[in-house]
Amino acid sequence: MRFQLLGPLSITDGRDMVVLPPSKPTSLLAALLVRPGEVVPTSRLRQAVWGEEQPATAKAALQSCVLRLRRLFAKYDIEEQAVVAVAGGYLVPADHDTLDLLHFRRLTARADGAGEAELPLLRTALGLWRGPLLTNVPSELLHRDEVPRLVEERLRVVERVCEIQLARGRGREVLVDLWEATRAHPQHEGLTAQLMRALYRVGRQNEALAEYRRIRTHLRDELGVDPGAELQRLELAILRGAEPRGPEIESAAPAAVALEPTVRPSAPGPFADADTDATPTPATATASASAPAPAPAPATAVAAAEHPASDSPVSAKDESVSGAPAERGPAPAPRLPHVPGFTGRCRETADLVAHLGGADGGTDVGAGVGAGVGTGVGTGGTAPLLALISGGPGMGKTALALHAAHLVADRYPGGAVLLPMSGPDGAPRPAADAAAALRALLRCRDGGAPCLVILDDVVHPDQVRDLLDATGPGAVIVTSRLGLAALVATHGPAVVQLGALSPRESDALLTAVLGRERVAAEAAAARTLAELCGHVPLALRIVAARLLTRPRTRLADYAEWLRRDLPARLALPDDPRMSVPLALDGALRRLPAPLADAHLRLARLHGRITAPATAGALAIPETEAEELLERLLDHGLLEDDQPGTLRMNELFRAHALRRTARTGDDVPRAVTAPARRALPSGAT
Repeated sequence: MRFQLLGPLSITDGRDMVVLPPSKPTSLLAALLVRPGEVVPTSRLRQAVWGEEQPATAKAALQSCVLRLRRLFAKYDIEEQAVVAVAGGYLVPADHDTLDLLHFRRLTARADGAGEAELPLLRTALGLWRGPLLTNVPSELLHRDEVPRLVEERLRVVERVCEIQLARGRGREVLVDLWEATRAHPQHEGLTAQLMRALYRVGRQNEALAEYRRIRTHLRDELGVDPGAELQRLELAILRGAEPRGPEIESAAPAAVALEPTVRPSAPGPFADADTDATPTPATATASASAPAPAPAPATAVAAAEHPASDSPVSAKDESVSGAPAERGPAPAPRLPHVPGFTGRCRETADLVAHLGGADGGTDVGAGVGAGVGTGVGTGGTAPLLALISGGPGMGKTALALHAAHLVADRYPGGAVLLPMSGPDGAPRPAADAAAALRALLRCRDGGAPCLVILDDVVHPDQVRDLLDATGPGAVIVTSRLGLAALVATHGPAVVQLGALSPRESDALLTAVLGRERVAAEAAAARTLAELCGHVPLALRIVAARLLTRPRTRLADYAEWLRRDLPARLALPDDPRMSVPLALDGALRRLPAPLADAHLRLARLHGRITAPATAGALAIPETEAEELLERLLDHGLLEDDQPGTLRMNELFRAHALRRTARTGDDVPRAVTAPARRALPSGAT
């Protein structure tokens, strides 16, 4: 028997299928299956089943709901997939044979680097989807938080399939899929760009331009924004009669993006004159900011191209434009995305540039960066320099890594590559998969020239150690939510730890986006907005984007509106990556359930957080409280305050209090002995 999530929630034996009726047990099962094999906290399950208005007996009602679900399993003779009760929650064991979602992910993982078999495998994976997700599941939480995440997984595969087809000159064959996808997701710029290219290549230039007008109208009407720069360049290329081209496709294509070996300085943008905490050095004068980095999409493994870089590098997800027909030669290599309007982080940027810019293929630079020991692992010209950027969710780690990579690109003639080291669920990328992807990316380097590698979202030190030998001379930037102390101890990287922005940096970010006149007119309200955002870059970017599309809204009015439902209103509806609640929910899902529960309960402690206060709040010994606090600090959910005291960012605290209030679980409880034992071993 197999559970089917990729459509209406159902059970099938391969011949017959039973679609489950809308009910509370159905919502419970869906909440467990969207996190297969994971312990789902009881608080989240209650929220998934009952939503905001939970009954006073929700805890007992949840147990009753679990019993009903077990009876349903017995009815269809699938007791081997029983609901398992564990400390803090429940889980449903599943694998690719018993859950279509895991089968889909297994097929897409096998397709990565499968050569000619990649396209058939991806098509088989897409064939598992049976229509709109969870239409029979009456859970607002799942449709708000989980369905968009799953839809995004499918869209990445759709884009990959279409890109392979376009690269093979099959524009006509891919038109039907692209028509359907762009109508289902009218705001998706990547799919629209692919449709425009396909239409142009089959001689339908007017229809390609009509597609651009369609998405421009949609974005303006719905969001008050224009299409991105890449779509605008694509339209211009079609108007000029040039052949638009997309990223080059190779048979073995890992999920990564590459940067050309030389990048000319960008022209001063609209944010170049933003105030910062320090005067920019020559290396940092062209850009300054702590913005969330564009999330890399699955892309092509390519070497750095020989042609000069343009002033506007694009990510592998975007489309490059050229006057030469795509079918007449290899397409240009995709490049690391720029972070538009980078503001702040001047000291961190200057330190990183000084560290990485001193590397001529692995030269020992001695002194460290920021708080790191920075011994420089690049001795003898064979091992790479190593830098670690760590910090909590939404702090702009990937943005800083990308920005620094562009600033030192001329020191790495072998180019630069970005390699995601974790999946959408936060699980670490398998070592063999990461190694194969990196080898494919570096295969075509010019004579083994020094290369800069960004290992993004690392979750364990061994992930880095396993890849250092493969990178050769050059440099490696590691981004991680964890401190990776074991890696620091053994390899002595330069360490940059990112926390919230300073009040001045927050003001500079808002000024850069909204304009000096608007911010100066309501300086007090601007400070209030920054404080409500906890000076977290992701939150500030979301606020600035919303205000930019509402030029007549007063900052004070917006701050009051935001305060009434913080942080739920810190989200952009058109991009699930731009959401503070989703980012923080994702951070908690990465934690063992007892550790996540402890984080939520510590939000009740006002001001400073100490080991004695934590021990009292959680009813655990003080020594265990100290260990728990160290783990939360390592995950970026707490910050150092003074010796012996920690503090929780006010935005993180607001999120935790809201989570606790929505579950109705206001009574502190002790961390049980099994839960305490799970804390040390459960942390990733």
